[in-house]
Amino acid sequence: MKKYVFALLAVLILAACAGRSSASVTGMWKLVSYGSASNQAPAVADVDTSIEFKDGQVTGNVGCNGFGGGYEVDGDTITFDQIVSTLMFCEGPVGDQETTTLNALHETATFVLDGDTLTITSADGSSVIVLARK
Repeated sequence: MKKYVFALLAVLILAACAGRSSASVTGMWKLVSYGSASNQAPAVADVDTSIEFKDGQVTGNVGCNGFGGGYEVDGDTITFDQIVSTLMFCEGPVGDQETTTLNALHETATFVLDGDTLTITSADGSSVIVLARK
């Protein structure tokens, strides 16, 4: 009986650990939409977007400029540290997309991970980005 209980506990612990790793923001993402929560705009067509979360660093390009910085996850909160980007001029829909996305990656934001969809909302709620796992 003790062996059965031990085996059952081991399976439950492994399942719990496996569940945690699948709920990670780590990996490569593409931008799906951006804007306010009530007015999402689709990502600009023909612009290859990417955001990668890896080893406490976030890097990517969602318009004209590359960006990067640090991040830390605590529950459903993600705190960004010193996001910097190149400074090429970027206008029109691509510029709007880039500005809104980078605004969501400022200081502390909340996130929801639902399968392969990651939604990040800025601390003040004004910028929301939706990402899909690549």
